[in-house]
Amino acid sequence: MDTTRLLAFSGSFFLIAMSPGLCMTLAMSLGIRIGVRRTLWMMLGEVVGIALVGSCAMLGVAAVLLGSPTLFTIFKLAGATYLVWTAVHAWRAAVSTVDGPTASGELSALNLTTQGFVTAVANPKAWAFMVALLPPFLVLDQPLAPQMASLLGLMVVIEFTALMIYAQGGRSLSDWLVRRGRGHWLNRISAALMFGVAGWLVWG
Repeated sequence: MDTTRLLAFSGSFFLIAMSPGLCMTLAMSLGIRIGVRRTLWMMLGEVVGIALVGSCAMLGVAAVLLGSPTLFTIFKLAGATYLVWTAVHAWRAAVSTVDGPTASGELSALNLTTQGFVTAVANPKAWAFMVALLPPFLVLDQPLAPQMASLLGLMVVIEFTALMIYAQGGRSLSDWLVRRGRGHWLNRISAALMFGVAGWLVWG
């Protein structure tokens, strides 16, 4: 795959990844609540989900799924329900810093990874973006597997970078609030963001 094509794809996908969306909002929310280090589990699930969506788009499966609103509705409602449940617990949780025992032990690695994966896969806009963005960068008269590997590798790196930026932004906000004696806002802001992501999944 030629360098010009890869650079064009990287620039396009970076702009998409950095725009505020479901996964970036979730990364910031968790960065506020549990810190960047534990949010890495959510990021793992999210990049796996995005890689799956991208693979399906390049293989043409996404076109079929986009024509199956029932399947998308099931994914969206399941993801939204889980996020609402998490947000309610965050709202009611005792005030603690992001490094405190309550915050660190509240969500398991498996729960966080699942949350990231479901949010990525249940986002219909992610599928639509992939269907529109990825196929034009493929050269049909060349082997598909190396091209897919190159594009998916770039996607994972760019998506992870964007998630880290948002999570670190959430952590910085958390530190700022704690220094000013307003730590009680942390859980409320985190919960509000997760409620927003859940609503976005359902009505977006």
